[in-house]
Amino acid sequence: MTAYTMPMPDDISTIDLTCPRTFEENDLSEYWRQLRTARPLHWHPPVGDAPGFWVVSRYADVMALYKENKRLTSEKGNVLVTLLSGGDSAAGKMLAVTDGAMHRNLRNVLLKSFSPHSLKPIIDRVRTNTTRLVVEAVRRGECDFATDVAEHIPLNTISDLLGVPTADREFLLSLTKSALSSDEEGQSATDAWLARNEILLYFSELVAERRARPTEDVISVLANSTVEGELLTEEVIVLNCYSLILGGDETSRLSMIDSVQTLSRHPDQWQLLRDRKVTLESATEEVLRWATPAMHFGRRAVADVELHGQVIAAGDVVTLWNSSANRDEEVFADPYVFDLNRSPNKHITFGYGPHFCIGAYLGRAEVNAMIDALRTYTTGFEITGEPQRIHSNFLTGLCSLPTRFQPDEAALAAYETESGARL
Repeated sequence: MTAYTMPMPDDISTIDLTCPRTFEENDLSEYWRQLRTARPLHWHPPVGDAPGFWVVSRYADVMALYKENKRLTSEKGNVLVTLLSGGDSAAGKMLAVTDGAMHRNLRNVLLKSFSPHSLKPIIDRVRTNTTRLVVEAVRRGECDFATDVAEHIPLNTISDLLGVPTADREFLLSLTKSALSSDEEGQSATDAWLARNEILLYFSELVAERRARPTEDVISVLANSTVEGELLTEEVIVLNCYSLILGGDETSRLSMIDSVQTLSRHPDQWQLLRDRKVTLESATEEVLRWATPAMHFGRRAVADVELHGQVIAAGDVVTLWNSSANRDEEVFADPYVFDLNRSPNKHITFGYGPHFCIGAYLGRAEVNAMIDALRTYTTGFEITGEPQRIHSNFLTGLCSLPTRFQPDEAALAAYETESGARL
């Protein structure tokens, strides 16, 4: 079980949401409860040279502000790091930090590659690769589930979509793990900046190749698409590849890792899953709600917005906390109970509104494939060492999870027989 080293302070105004250690050392359940109950629109005081910002914690309010794209903008940043530093240099070019007509046009271009029909062959490969990785881990008996299994599924999937050569994927994985979070507290802001720029440089070279020799991948689609009669610029393509490789990795990977830790703590739910008394679809949604890897997104007000008798003034930063909304007692019955049969389960792990995650269908398929493989090839598992948390004020989850598996010998034998027959 995660060991939090600090008790919750009595004065919730002392909680610093800009500091990654806040999320590593505190169980914030009571903090969010208090905010939802008494301060649904909470002013977070300035920290150091950074400005203060608004904190929105209730599900209904988070949903409403996600939909508000007239008085709130993503083009001044969409996470605390960029919002508090003055903006995002990719604004108006990268889908996540673009609004209006450019956002609609870019999204329509990308949707060609992210429709269920287009993704079918990719998802078939996801199931094959996930099954193989889980079978190998179960056969070994022990592994670090985070690094030996979960890391290799989402990144390979999005790399297949983008057309990233297999030989380059480990390099990209090391960069994505440093760009938005880190496995160690000691990583500096400069290290993260360098990782982000390495990713951009990598895709700049790949875009040039696809311009000259297009294939069927997403980079080729972007390289040869037009918006309002003009080809997308190299900068726009590179920035959106960067966004896809990061977004396509983090949510799925961290949810998969969390699912193993959480199922090990809830043997009743694991048994329901093993006994097929819960659907994979329902289990997938609860895993995603429970994990909520992207804790927040944010906007900057371009006009005054009134909420709960207070005014979010033009120019203010407002943060929308998925991690609180997904535990809102007004929406989810017993929200602090892990219930694979939960219905309805309208979580906002993938966001909502115009910026709803374009890869949500693929992310769900990846988590679905993982829990299907787990329930099929292992009778159970236990955590054998101290899990290690990532260091971030945006993402939450684990980067290390030592795990021991009990094999389902009959299922493994059937898989190995079938695999041998295919060979």
